[in-house]
Amino acid sequence: MDHMIFEVGTALILVAIASLLASKLKFSIIPFLIVLGMLVGPHAPTIGILDFTFIESQEIIEFMGRIGVLFLLFYLGLEFSVPKLIKSGRNIVFGGTIYVILNFSLGLAYGFFLQYPIYETLIIAGMLSVSSTAIVAKVLVDLKRTGNSETELILGMILFDDIFLAVFLSVMSGLLLGGATSVGGMVLSVAISIGYMLLFFVIARKGTKILNKILNIASNEIFIIVVFSALFFVAGFSETLHVAEAIGALLFGLALSETDHSKRIEKLVVPFRDFFGAVFFFSFGLGIDPLSLGNAIWPALGAVILTILGNVISGMIAGRKAGLSHKASTNIGLTIMARGEFTIIVANLGIAAGLMPILKPFSAMYVLILAILGPLFAKESKYIYKGFDKIFKWSKPQEKVKNQA
Repeated sequence: MDHMIFEVGTALILVAIASLLASKLKFSIIPFLIVLGMLVGPHAPTIGILDFTFIESQEIIEFMGRIGVLFLLFYLGLEFSVPKLIKSGRNIVFGGTIYVILNFSLGLAYGFFLQYPIYETLIIAGMLSVSSTAIVAKVLVDLKRTGNSETELILGMILFDDIFLAVFLSVMSGLLLGGATSVGGMVLSVAISIGYMLLFFVIARKGTKILNKILNIASNEIFIIVVFSALFFVAGFSETLHVAEAIGALLFGLALSETDHSKRIEKLVVPFRDFFGAVFFFSFGLGIDPLSLGNAIWPALGAVILTILGNVISGMIAGRKAGLSHKASTNIGLTIMARGEFTIIVANLGIAAGLMPILKPFSAMYVLILAILGPLFAKESKYIYKGFDKIFKWSKPQEKVKNQA
């Protein structure tokens, strides 16, 4: 136990050093932490008393990472207004549908182009269709875009994407693993997931007075115990209904966003969000062996190019349909581009079913590249938009002069 605690402490020191380096370079800490995780882990050396393999502490580091995802999504949920989300329902459904269909179709076409079998092709199409809620949440928070006009649509599209993921995993699990293959069973599973999400929207709209009374606690100590206990319970219960625990945390945050205590909760949760969120990205990198990536480089690069294309186009279509500016629409595609935990989940389903071995290094390389490019593109979206504007002439001449001034 003592050695395990020392291992965790060593890991946290490495995370702190990587975070300081990223801060000095004024860059997102996400790619730094993922690459750091790749450089250590099971394949790393042991130097004296410093064990960089983190084998003994792997489970606790992964658990801390899962907590980080919960806090990231919980905080993101607190930042949004449920009435505005419901008002934007049609735009969310339209944008989410365009996003999923375009990316899934590109994935199917790419799988057939690579001459992969049908199941491998479906898995690749699924991988290309699901963005990383954790990385997207971190990017929105880091870039202080939670109040932007396009962010509510981004949040809605993430929720829609999760519904697609639930459907996809239900269907593919039945096909690959021989589970519940009946159409009725799959429809029931999806209906429960959607109903569970709608329940939190109803609670946010109708249960605000009750929540205000429950949370009317003077002591910060007791207040945070009550809120965090409820957060972990809701996240855990969500998984029993086949709704991702991270989405359960997001929905719980949405439910509390309309209460009088939302700002107080935000203030208290920020340190936990930042600390455990950093551990998540480090733990994600720990699961990637850089020596296994060689054969998957070129297929992964092709998938990355298609994903960039699909995200920019679908983000532009969704944003413009919702009445947003070209700049805000560009931000949508660039922000939801990152791939991460859900893509790995889809790939692991194929791996568990004994499909082609290349799926593991392919998914690792694909996720790593987009986990780096996604936050970078979002950070530099202003300059990317200007480049598009020069090509497509979106801005009027007087607007350009005003922006330059």
